[in-house]
Amino acid sequence: MLRSETATSPERRAAALAGLRAYQDAPRDRVRKPAPARYRKGRARLRDYGTKGDGKRPVVFVPSLINPPHILDLMPDVSLLRWIAAEGFHPYLLDWGSPKAADRGMDLTAHVERVLVPLIAKLDAPPVLAGYCLGGTLALAAASVAPVAGLALIAAPWTFDGFGARARSEIADLWSAAKPMCAAMGMVPMEVLQSGFWRLDPARTIAKYEAFAAMEPGSREARLFVAMEDWANAGAALPYAAGEQLFDFIASNPTGKGDWRVGGRIVDPKALPCPAIDFVSLSDRIVPAASAADLPDRRNLGAGHVGMIVGRGARAQLWEPLAHWISGLPGAR
Repeated sequence: MLRSETATSPERRAAALAGLRAYQDAPRDRVRKPAPARYRKGRARLRDYGTKGDGKRPVVFVPSLINPPHILDLMPDVSLLRWIAAEGFHPYLLDWGSPKAADRGMDLTAHVERVLVPLIAKLDAPPVLAGYCLGGTLALAAASVAPVAGLALIAAPWTFDGFGARARSEIADLWSAAKPMCAAMGMVPMEVLQSGFWRLDPARTIAKYEAFAAMEPGSREARLFVAMEDWANAGAALPYAAGEQLFDFIASNPTGKGDWRVGGRIVDPKALPCPAIDFVSLSDRIVPAASAADLPDRRNLGAGHVGMIVGRGARAQLWEPLAHWISGLPGAR
């Protein structure tokens, strides 16, 4: 990919390699202890970010299965969860945990039916679900079959035809090559998924390391870059069935066609029994805007897929509008 993207510019290639070396050698902050687990279901945990006297109904943040959940609590001063808690809400973070060999047969549907829905049923009141990326896809399904007070989708794919023919073809080729190995392992390693993300926007992958090479070492900008890249390059493997179903979603678009059945029901975004909002990035190269569920209450954002969560404009573009929307839900205290 590096050779292809910098074929006519040895200078860019050298800069990107220098940025990669600087990233590898950069000092890391001490790993922070995760928030306490309040509820458990198998390997999954609901981690409690509430503060004393929050006075609001619970808000369960559902991250993607693909990367670690801590993008929503990336750094002490870059944390949607801690900001939401300081605003008086009671946030929980779903930590999917690391699958074991026995989880091989757990597809995406099972993650909704056997993990997400039972966990939110443990709460004292129906929560608001806020699902990010693939977590939004799963949260939408859960909101279709379980009592929730509201649903917020954040950069969540639903109509997978919206990824475009070229990207879907390349991802299909990737899965065709990786499938035999993954079937033998019973898992889909993060490296398989990460290479798929790189294919979606190879030019940006190279450019961001070029830019990092020019950053002041140890600056806040550099520390944020390292934290984001460490998150993006980490993550547990997916159970084989979950990975297989995800690649089928991309290839066949059963969600967008109305063919996905969860809890015995077809999941239909137009028939949600709760208030719902859809935050969609118009510059998202991971989850294109065309793949959104396109709910009636749709908010278009200018920040990218990760920038809308942790970028400079995240608070104004996403955090504050999300908090305002939750505050306006019926029965909010």
